[in-house]
Amino acid sequence: MPTRKVWRPQKQHGIATRVVAHRDYADRAAFDVALAEVIDSYQPDFVILAGFMRILTEQFVNRYHGRLLNIHPSLLPAYAGMHTHERALQDGVKIHGCTVHFVTPDLDHGPIIIQAAVSVLSHDTPHTLAARVLKEEHQIYAQAIRWLCSGQVTLNAEGRVVSSRAEHAGAALIAPHLEQHS
Repeated sequence: MPTRKVWRPQKQHGIATRVVAHRDYADRAAFDVALAEVIDSYQPDFVILAGFMRILTEQFVNRYHGRLLNIHPSLLPAYAGMHTHERALQDGVKIHGCTVHFVTPDLDHGPIIIQAAVSVLSHDTPHTLAARVLKEEHQIYAQAIRWLCSGQVTLNAEGRVVSSRAEHAGAALIAPHLEQHS
């Protein structure tokens, strides 16, 4: 797994931050109540999770319905949960990637906003695959947040992603690549 650089926005960009340590609370529900109080004190339009690695209670998730995003290092719904790169390699998949999704009470199964795929190479290790996926995570998470902030992506009453973005076929990722015939 690649080492993740800790971003300190309060120092670099003057963004206020607070830490709510889960170990200071008797259980998940108490932690989520405290976390929600801190989040609500900032009156955010959106709550963006990254590297959070905590299962949130249904009450917490529902409190931020349609405003809570997460990124996951797999092409959901495949490989929900932990150890995604190891599991993808064990299964011998040829394409792996990452997903930005709205968070729902069903862990790692919320409505998908955007995904990025990478080829799985024959010499990949969990570390090398994770590094390539992480590069794509940085690209698509920033894009999803821009779309969300500009109102180009929303979650409708039926729990489906609605996008004002024009759709087009785009390019296909085929792994391993096709041979060129002359």
